[in-house]
Formats: sequence, C-alpha cells, structure tokens
Amino acid sequence: MAPTIWAVFLFAFAIVERAQSTLSRNISLGSYLFPTGNSTCWRSPSGHFAFGFYPQGRDFAVGIWLLDGSPNFTVVWTTYADDPLVRSDATLGLTEDGKLVLTGEGGQTRSFTDDQLIYSASMFDNGNFVLYGSNSEIIWQSFDYPTDTILSGQSLFLYSGKNWLSSSVSRTNHTIGRFRLTLSSNGLSLTPADDDSSSYWTIGSYHEGDISKLNLDDNGHMYLATGNNTILGNLTDGWPSSKETLVIYRATLDQDGIFRLYSHNIGKNNNHTGEVKWLPVDDKCSVNGICGINSYCMEGEEIDCTCLPGFNYTSSSERSAGCEMRWGDPGFGSVEEKRMTPTIVSLENTRFKTDYYSLLQNMEKEDCKEACLTDANCVAALSVSRNCYKLKFPLRYGQRGTDKSISSVLFVKLANRDSARGKHTSSISKTSIMILVIGAILTICSGITMAVFGYLISRRGLWAPVKSCEDKLGTTEDIVLQSFSYNELAVATNGFNQVLGRGSFGTVYKGALFNNEKTVAVKRLEKVVEEGEREFQMEMRAIGRTHHRNLVRLIGFCNEGFNRLLVYEYMSNGSLADFIFRAERHPPWSDRMRIVLEVARGILYLHEECEPHIIHCDIKPQNILIDEFWTAKISDFGLAKLLTPNQTRTFTGPRGTRGYLAPEWYQNKPISVKVDIYSFGIVLLEIVCCRRNIELEVEDDEIILTDWINKCYRAGELAKLFDGEEVEKKQFERIVMVGLWCIQSESAFRPSMKNVILMIEGIIDVQVPPFPAS
Repeated sequence: MAPTIWAVFLFAFAIVERAQSTLSRNISLGSYLFPTGNSTCWRSPSGHFAFGFYPQGRDFAVGIWLLDGSPNFTVVWTTYADDPLVRSDATLGLTEDGKLVLTGEGGQTRSFTDDQLIYSASMFDNGNFVLYGSNSEIIWQSFDYPTDTILSGQSLFLYSGKNWLSSSVSRTNHTIGRFRLTLSSNGLSLTPADDDSSSYWTIGSYHEGDISKLNLDDNGHMYLATGNNTILGNLTDGWPSSKETLVIYRATLDQDGIFRLYSHNIGKNNNHTGEVKWLPVDDKCSVNGICGINSYCMEGEEIDCTCLPGFNYTSSSERSAGCEMRWGDPGFGSVEEKRMTPTIVSLENTRFKTDYYSLLQNMEKEDCKEACLTDANCVAALSVSRNCYKLKFPLRYGQRGTDKSISSVLFVKLANRDSARGKHTSSISKTSIMILVIGAILTICSGITMAVFGYLISRRGLWAPVKSCEDKLGTTEDIVLQSFSYNELAVATNGFNQVLGRGSFGTVYKGALFNNEKTVAVKRLEKVVEEGEREFQMEMRAIGRTHHRNLVRLIGFCNEGFNRLLVYEYMSNGSLADFIFRAERHPPWSDRMRIVLEVARGILYLHEECEPHIIHCDIKPQNILIDEFWTAKISDFGLAKLLTPNQTRTFTGPRGTRGYLAPEWYQNKPISVKVDIYSFGIVLLEIVCCRRNIELEVEDDEIILTDWINKCYRAGELAKLFDGEEVEKKQFERIVMVGLWCIQSESAFRPSMKNVILMIEGIIDVQVPPFPAS
C-alpha cells in the first residue's frame, strides 16, 4: 500500500510543478515598457522570468531573461538580435489598436506581428512570452522563435518556427555570433554560421528522415523525436526532481560554439546555484571556426588564436576573426618576388581541416616539404601519416597541439625576406631619417599653432557648441538638419517638375531654397508605409551621423503626415555613371584616378572613422555623384547597415544592385564591410576601362568585364584594356591588381579600404592576386 501512496504523491507533485510552470501574468492592451524607470519589464508570476528591456553596454535590447538572483540575470531570448540597439528614449507597447510595437530613435517602429490583431499577452513561468488573438488563441510565442537557447518544456521544431539556434557574439553582446546548431530530418549538427557544410559535431538516429523536433523536458531529458513524440535518440537521460529545489534547465549554444545544457537550481530561500550538466564537445579548439581563416587555435585553458607566418590579424580587437596577408611586406606574388628565394616555415603538431588540391601518398615529411617548395601553386602542405596534402589559401579550422596529440606537420611557404632586405637597407634608412626629421618639424609647428589658436579662443570666446538636430531623428549632436514643410519643398521644386533621377524607393527633383540662392536635390520617397519609411529612417540615421567631403551632405528633411522627403546638396555634374559611361571620349586618366581615391576615402570614413561604423551596401557608379568642383561624393544611404560597437559583421537579407553584390550576399553568410570592398572593386575596374561590368555588344570573351580583365592580366596583355590611351603603364597594372584583390570571392582575402588606398597610392606593394573565383 505504501508504494502506491508514494507513487500517487510523486504524480501529484509533478502535476503541481508542471502547473506552476504554466502560470502566467496577463498583460492587457495599453501597457507600455521603458528602458529606465520602474516599468522596464513584465515578469512571470514567480518572478523567475521577465520580458522587456535589458541593458547592453550603454544602450538597451529587448528580450527575455532568467533571474539568477539579484543583480544577475541570464538572457535566454532576444528580439531583433542583429538590429541596432535602442536608446533610453525607446518604448515597447501593447497598443490599444492591438499591436506590440517597439519604437526607437527617429520614431522608427518594429512590430512583432504583421496583420493579426493582439488582444492580450502573457509572460509564463516557463520563460515563454505569448500573444493572444480575439478567441484567446496563440498568434505568436517566443518559444517558436528561439535565438540561442531552448528552455524546459520548449522544442526546436523542424517544420514550424525556427529550426536552428545562433550563438551570441559574447556573454554581454547578444547580436548573432559565429556558430549555428541546426535541426534537420536526419539529426542535429553544429557548424560555423557561414559554412554549414563543415560540421564539428553531429547526432542522428537509426530512423533518419523521421526526426521533426528536439525536445527539452522539465527534468532535463533532451532528445530527438518524431511529430508524435516518439523518441528517436537521447542527448541526455534527465535527472530526478527534488522537493526542496526548483530546477530550470536551459540548453544554450554559447559564444564559443559549444552547445551546453545548464541547470539553474532555486532553493526555498531563493538561493540560486547553477552548473553545466552536459556538453557534446569539451575541446574548444575542435570547434570549426573558433579561430578565423589563416590562423590556428592553441590548446590550453583559454583559446589563443595565432596567425600563420606572413599574416596579420584582420581585427586587432577580435583575434578570432582571422588573419589576412601582411599588405606591403615582400611576399609571394609581390613585386619583390623575382628577387627572392622561397623558404619554408614548419609548424609541428599543427593541422588544418581544409580542402587540398593535390595528395601525394607514401611521402616522408622532408619530401613533402620539398614538393611544396618547388610547386608554384602550393602555399602550404600538410604532412600526416606519410600523406602529403598540398593546400591553397585560405586555410581553415587550424589547430595546434602542445604535445604529440596532433601528429602532423604544416609547412608554410614564405618569401625569404632577408634576401630582399639587404638590397634596400640604404634606401630604407635614408627614407626613415627623412620621415623622422619632417615629422619632428611638423609636430613643433602644429604645437605652436594649437597654442596660438587656444589663446585666441580663450580671449575672444570663439568656441560655441554646435546645435543638435531634433532628438526624434536620432542624429548626432554635431550635425544640424533643417526641418521643412511639404509645401515649402513643393514650392522649392516648382511642383516637383524637374526630375534629376529615379530609384526603387522614390524620385529626386531639382529645387532652390532661400530665395533661390541655394540649389538643392529633393528626394521624395514613395511606398512610405513599408520600404520607403524604412529607407527614410535608415538614411536619416546613417547620413545624419556623418560629415566628410566625399559624402553627399544632407541639409534637411520633411516628416509630415505620409510625406517623407530628404534635402541634399545639389551635385551639378551628375553621377560617375554619366562621367565614365556616356562620355564620347574617355575622361583623362588622372581625373579618373583622383575620383577613385575620393570614393575610397569616403568608404574608409564609413568603415573606420565614423561612429557607428557603416556598411553602405550599394556602392555603384549611379550612387557616386560629382559636384561643381568635380569632387566625387557617395550618396544614397537607404540600404546602409549600421554596426553596433565591437560588431564587425552582421546577418541581413540581400540588398544592393546585381552586378555589384559580393558572393556572401547569396550564400546566407554574415556580411561585413568587405561587401563594400567588393562593390568598390567592380566600380574601380569599370573606371579603369570606362565601361560597364556587363556589356552584350562586344566580343564573347569581353562580355563580363572582370573576367576579361583577369584574362588580360594573366596573359600579360593589359595593353588591350587601355587601347592606345595615354596611361602610366606601371600605375595601370597596379590599379588593375588592386581591383582584382577587391573582388576576391573569399571576403577575408579582400584588403581593408585603408590598404586599398595605400596600394593605389603606391605606398605599399601589391601582391599578385589569385584568380577571383579561387
């Protein structure tokens, strides 16, 4: 009898525990949240979970978090994970007209549902935030759209909602990171986010093709199942529950690419403890992508990503982002190559999981080394178990052991820099001395100038703060924008009757302001409710933060009713497309090179010098305008992407213009400033040849400009490209080489815009570029 009573008791306890997890707090229409103050979140009845604003750096994000005991919390879900953060003036409201709306800077709004009306919402004790329709039916819930975590009672579904988890950038930055856990009908796999074919952990079942979800039960049992919950494979077996402690389980894909199951134990006195209960991978260096291309992971307590010889970190602040060639160092394929003898650097206990182009079997290590040394195509060779794998850059997923656990040797081919260094010691020394002398003189002069300027400021009160533009526009404090009424701009453009150009979102008109003393360009956006409104907000946010001589200046705006207009400085000489494509004669080479540098400097400003950094996303000749002094300026920021602090890449849907889009736009890979480098490369080659990238009325092998240029370059026939035009041949070749580097298919191989400028100016050497499709 006793066992029966005990079984009934356990069953009753389980029901009570499950009932507690399904308790919720009802949230009615007209409820609002704010990033600061007393109304920052909606808590679940127990207070263990909350939905609302949480701090991320100096700004705020919207999500759901688990309270681990004040003041600690663990974010388990984030909305708009890859969009810019919001500021302290944002609001999140369940409006009276049945919408859950996040309102950010400039009045920009984002809605959780499209057309369905919301009648109420609930924050459940299991961490699920739910929106209800008129008949109390669920029309949206956070459990259907996990970000990096699933919770007790939650499933990752194959055929509804999202079938993947994305890691965060870091514990404090919840934008989308570098790794992905994906559920398929054959099982689970962990991969780099930008390379779903390179899994570093998988689990399936004997019933491949039948899997439809990953479940995490309330007792920590995590398993693959069919649609009717038939278990097909266990990841964990679960743990017994306790009457003394409430246990909440969460399975998170962490920022280091490892999928971990955590338990959060909450005692009677609200004491919190936690531990890792399970993980499939315990060696962080075995995670593909933990270190970027051309670098390797060193085993140890902490991850240490080290560049291959001859490479520098792509980002000094993010060593895991990978490595790029040392631009300007004498190296393979550079101008110095002909004066050098190649050499080999050996890295013991090192391996890369990368594709090889040639396999030589039954070969000793020294023979493998020599085989790479004498092969012009070989940049590295991997010797493993008497097999010699010849490799090409980029090298991926490198790992180096501290002992003999990795029984392989990597041979990396380099140019012998010492042989070149002796020939240039004298000139380098003289140059260095001259730079030091000039630098010292300039420093002294600038110091005197600043002292005098400071004195004048203090005496005359010349310093005055620049007025800020309206806060609702979200622009920075040092740019003043004027607000115009719609009627003012209608009068200024004489009823919008002189069209300067048309785009996918609107039309640009010529106008005159201030008693016809200033000619302007007025951009009137259409489709205001959807794309036009987003372009208006993005262009205000992007260009409103910038000020550079090679960016078109935004003068003002109109935000009146459904009317959205932007007022720009007038560019009297049209676009770069007019300049290079429609002219009867090729513009002078010197003018074209000046424009190339002006465009490059404008992009450099966007990528590295303004805050936040901006990816333009639509660099093309039509978006490069020329003013009355023939200065080139970048325009049209409607598709731009702003990067959050410390963010170097982001996920977003394809945007831009076909023919100028980098390959990663089509490959579901994260994008970075390197997409602008690719577009610039296409534009650069178009400027070189004064023709479009694709032209049909030419010989078959000349239809695609980039292919034709590459063929001419490889064949030593660049003279075909300038066809009798007066150009400096060495400069012409250098510019072509820079263009071919910019359009490399592998984004990490494209140089930064700073290095592009240095190469164009001839300050650093340009190495021989690989085939763009390599």
